[in-house]
Amino acid sequence: MPKLEVESLAGELKALPSQVTHVLAELGAFTDNGSVDLDADYLDVVKEAVQEMVEAKQVALAPGATPRDIAAAIGVAQPEVQKALISSGTFATLATSLAPDVAERVTGKFGYKVKWAEPAKPKVAEEAPKRKKPGSGEQLRPPVVTILGHVDHGKTSLLDYIRKAKVVDKEFGGITQHIGAYQVQVEDQKITFLDTPGHEAFTAMRARGAQVTDIAVLVVAADDGIMPQTVEAINHAKNADVPILVAVNKIDKEDANPTRVKQQLVQNGLVAADFGGDTEIAEVSAKTGEGIDDLLELITLQAGVMELKADPGGDVEGVVIEAKVDKGRGPVATVLVHTGTLKQGDAVLVGSSYGRLKAMFDFAGKPMKEAGPSTPVEILGLDQVPMAGDKVRVVIDEKEARSQAEDIRQDVRSEEFSDKIAKVTLADLQ
Repeated sequence: MPKLEVESLAGELKALPSQVTHVLAELGAFTDNGSVDLDADYLDVVKEAVQEMVEAKQVALAPGATPRDIAAAIGVAQPEVQKALISSGTFATLATSLAPDVAERVTGKFGYKVKWAEPAKPKVAEEAPKRKKPGSGEQLRPPVVTILGHVDHGKTSLLDYIRKAKVVDKEFGGITQHIGAYQVQVEDQKITFLDTPGHEAFTAMRARGAQVTDIAVLVVAADDGIMPQTVEAINHAKNADVPILVAVNKIDKEDANPTRVKQQLVQNGLVAADFGGDTEIAEVSAKTGEGIDDLLELITLQAGVMELKADPGGDVEGVVIEAKVDKGRGPVATVLVHTGTLKQGDAVLVGSSYGRLKAMFDFAGKPMKEAGPSTPVEILGLDQVPMAGDKVRVVIDEKEARSQAEDIRQDVRSEEFSDKIAKVTLADLQ
C-alpha cells in the first residue's frame, strides 16, 4: 500500500492541505507525519471528496475555531486573518475562540465557506420520524442466491465462471472480487450471488434472525455424488424454508454419472422434475461452461414465480454478510440491502455498531453512492466491527445512532454480568 504525502496530494488536486486532511479524517484514514497509507480504490474516494470541497470552496473548521485555526485551514499568514477581523470590527487574539458567524464572515473574506466539522449551533428538535416513510412503492428486485454443497464439488469454480462470464459491469469481469457477493446480468434480470464461507456462516446468520437468501443452489459433483456435507446443506436450506435448485457439476469428467446423483437426491427428499418431482436440476461444467446458462435460466424462472419485491424508497433495512478490520480503512462490513436505498453519508445502526457511511464500494472495489434492494455493498465508517447477521438500519443522524448503539451495548454488558453472577457457586463464596 503506497504512502502518500498530504502536501503532494493537495498540490495534485489544486486543493488546500487542510481540505485533504479533513477528508482523510472523515474517512478514518489519519495522517502520520504528513503522510498516509492508501490503496488505489480508497484514493479515488478521497480524491472525489476533496474535489467536491475544492469546487464548493469549503474549508473545515470545528466549533470554537480561533484565528490561528482559520489561518491554518485557508493557508494564509496569521496576521492576515487578524487584519480581516479588525476590518470587520472584531478584535481577537490568535487563541480567541470565535463565534460561528464571526468565523464564517472572516473566512468568507478569503473566498471560502465554512464546513463545520460538527454542528456549530444546537440542533432544534425535529418532529420528523427517525426513519423514512415508504416512498415509491414495491418493485421487483433481483433474487439473492446462495451456493451450498460439499467443499470439493466445485462451488468456488462455479461462482468464478459465472462472475467472469456474466458480471454486470464488464469492465470488472476479470477482477478478483473484493467482497463475498456480486451481481450478474441475465438478459434483463439481475441476480445477486452470495459467496458464503461455508454452511457455518449460513447457519450463524439464520440463527441471528437474518434471512439472507431467496434461493439455494445445491452443487453436487457428478462423479462423487451425495456426500455427508451435501446432506447438511440440504437440511440447512430446508430449515431456512428456501427453495432448492440443484447444479450437478463436473459433467465433463469421464466418470460423471448425473443419473446416479438424481437417484441419491430422491433418497434425500429432492425428486428431479424428469423423475416426476418438483426439483429443478441443471447439469453443468464449471470448467467448460456447459449448462451454466441453463442454471441461470432456472434461477430467473424461480425468482419470477416468487415475485420478489421491495420498496427502494422506503425504510432502509439490510444485513451484514461479513465484516473485518482493514489496515488503513478501519472497520469494514459487507452489507446486503433488503429494502430501501442505502446512501453514502447515511447515519446507520448496525447491530451494536454505529457510524456515518463515509464510503461505499461494489464487489469489484468500485466506489458507489447508493445501493438499492438486493444489492451487496462494502461500507466504511463504523466505529467497530459488527457481526455477520447484524441488522442494518438508517437513523436520522449520527447522534441518534450513537445513542441507540450505547443502549444496546449496555444491555449486552448487563446480560453478561448477570450470567457471571448466575454462575457463582457456593464453593466460589467460601
